[in-house]
Amino acid sequence: MKFLLNVYVTAAAPPGEGLDHERILATAARSGELISGHALADPSIGAFVRVRDGVVEVNEGPYLQALHHVAGQYLLDCDSRERAIELAGLMAGGHAWGVEVRALMDTAGLEM
Repeated sequence: MKFLLNVYVTAAAPPGEGLDHERILATAARSGELISGHALADPSIGAFVRVRDGVVEVNEGPYLQALHHVAGQYLLDCDSRERAIELAGLMAGGHAWGVEVRALMDTAGLEM
C-alpha cells in the first residue's frame, strides 16, 4: 500500500529544521519502503494558483494564514497502515507539529 506522509510544522519553525529528514529517509530506504521524500522550502516563496471565471490568479507567498504548514512530504510503500504510522513516528519530534498519514488512491479507488 502506498502512503503519503505530510509533516506539519508551526509557522514559526525555521524551514527544513528539526524534521529529522535524514532519519526517515535512511530508515525507509533501508527497508525498501521509501519511494521519495522531500523537505519543502518556506511557504513564503511559494505561490497559490487558481482559476476563477476562466482567469488564472496567482498569489505570491503562502495563500492561507495558518498556524501550521506542510514542511515535508514522504511517499512510502508499506505493507500496512500501521507500518506507515510507525514511520511517521520518526518525524513526530523536533519542530514537527504532527504527521498526517494518507493512503493513496488510484483511478479505481483506494490502493489496497
